[in-house]
Amino acid sequence: MEKTETGRAVRRTLAQRYDPQDNAFGFLRLTLALGVLVAHAWPLGLARPSFGASLTFGQSDLGTLSVQGFFVISGFLVAGSALRLSPGRFAWHRALRILPGLWVCLAVTALLIAPVVHLIERGNLTGFWAHPEGPLRYLAANWFGAMNQYPISGLLADTPFGRMIGGPSAFDGSLWSLRYEFACYLLLGLLAATAVLHRAFRFVLALTIGAYLLILNDLLTVAHWTDRPPTRGAISLPLFGSFTTDWTLYLTFLFLLGACARRYAHRLPVDGAHAATAAVVMVVSMRLGGFFAVGLPAFAYLVLYVAVAAPRVLRRIGRHRDYSYGIYIYAFPVQQVVALLGGATEGLLIYIVLSVVGTLVFAVPSWHLVERPALRGRDWLAARPQVDAGGTPRVMAGDLLPPTPRGAVTDRATGAPTR
Repeated sequence: MEKTETGRAVRRTLAQRYDPQDNAFGFLRLTLALGVLVAHAWPLGLARPSFGASLTFGQSDLGTLSVQGFFVISGFLVAGSALRLSPGRFAWHRALRILPGLWVCLAVTALLIAPVVHLIERGNLTGFWAHPEGPLRYLAANWFGAMNQYPISGLLADTPFGRMIGGPSAFDGSLWSLRYEFACYLLLGLLAATAVLHRAFRFVLALTIGAYLLILNDLLTVAHWTDRPPTRGAISLPLFGSFTTDWTLYLTFLFLLGACARRYAHRLPVDGAHAATAAVVMVVSMRLGGFFAVGLPAFAYLVLYVAVAAPRVLRRIGRHRDYSYGIYIYAFPVQQVVALLGGATEGLLIYIVLSVVGTLVFAVPSWHLVERPALRGRDWLAARPQVDAGGTPRVMAGDLLPPTPRGAVTDRATGAPTR
């Protein structure tokens, strides 16, 4: 809280504290990406559940929580782009941020890492290219991020993770979340194209509340409060692939929660007292139960609080170089190879260090050679302003911004990656 000259306490809102050029979202993305890597060290290196599962009685773990944090950040940042850009440019920006890095990662995995693994496991490349689930089919099946094929040519069956699941294992299991992210982009794009996002945002708020009511219903239907949400089958979308209903509900809810925080930032108080309360709620729900219904919203608040309240030194991280997406998409195959070579037998800490170093070998070039150059094309589809007979620029419908409430966030395009 701040105090006025009269001594009256005034709550600071998210809009007042958020600066698009000075925030800790870069630090958060990097932390969450490394959180996924560290969490995967247990199943990939030791064939054990991810870190945190026992601490929360199976309700969550470090990897799951990290992915959920990504969706809160994504909803907040991407909603800003959708409010500012025309639907076409919004889609173009999202595609440039995700697809080039993904395509190169798929190619590196299928055409470089997988052949090396085949040589390590079998000493030659016989049958590698002609396998029913070979590298070329891997590329064709996964080019849009739907991840319809995880193994390549029957490899990685003798890693700790392969032995745990009893067969050839995934080369890049982390990519499962991309289809959900794309679906959230599609939802937000449709809301923007139909002007709902700009002129009837209360409908988005109603969607968020409706999703939360379904989550509360899940809490009432589980046998024990420490149970995970129930699964109710899957749905399939053309091009995007199959979605499990529970992940769809929870990740979409967190994404919409971030979007609502962006739109109603001028009404959302963000201060230490509320953050402390959210932290207590989160920890208590992890230990006593109901985390997915009570702890997740508290966690989302903490993510946004850290983004605006972190020390200045942390707010500098990721401002000009963002390796988080590269770490996220390359960590899993690197960890599989390190485990295959026996890196996990040297101890968990050594395995994690080797995994981080190996991942950076791919993540750093991914940013400098693929992701950042692709982002320079954000304005390729920007229409040139039309002028009238007197030379005055005309305002195009796609350039109009919605009326901004007093105190609301009015940042420029950040181009900030989501994951």
